[in-house]
Amino acid sequence: MQVIPKSVQNLIDELSKLPGIGPKTAQRLVFYLLKRKEEDNSLLGDAVLELKNGIRYCATCCSLTDIDECKICSDLRRDKDVVCVVEEPMDVVAVENSGHFRGLYHVLGGAISPIEGIGPDDLNIGTLASRLGDGIKEVIIATNPNLEGEATALYLQRALIPFNVKISRLAYGLPIGADLEYADELTIAKAIEGRQELF
Repeated sequence: MQVIPKSVQNLIDELSKLPGIGPKTAQRLVFYLLKRKEEDNSLLGDAVLELKNGIRYCATCCSLTDIDECKICSDLRRDKDVVCVVEEPMDVVAVENSGHFRGLYHVLGGAISPIEGIGPDDLNIGTLASRLGDGIKEVIIATNPNLEGEATALYLQRALIPFNVKISRLAYGLPIGADLEYADELTIAKAIEGRQELF
């Protein structure tokens, strides 16, 4: 016997498909929504329905935007000499939130993953190559430090050699506030490899 009404269960099932939302969290969210005012839920529903309307990829960096060229690419105050290459638009947000990068971005739209059938031709690598003639002097490869991200970084490193630009990779190592005793071997190895001279 189903205790929960079908419409409630349908929403629980749909919310459970979202990353990081399990069935229990989805259930809590749905019951919370049932307590809210109808106009608040209407605003939420409208926002979800409008989410993809007008959203496109920036003609320059391939990140999400609601105009032809995103605000970062069209910002004349940005350093046009440096491009940070990331996997997804969320990565642009993460780097921007650090407040320490004033260059441009390029979003690959994923990472090389033979298991998932994603190869270099499935990524925005061609559009990156076409940008390198525009006075770009450095490409920072900021792919994730996992198997797919490393494969993508290695591919990019080799593919960008003919363009005569400086190619760098984000440093790896121990996060601020971490205890050395709890770090895994690979993290410690990368931290030792990426050590910096103090004086």
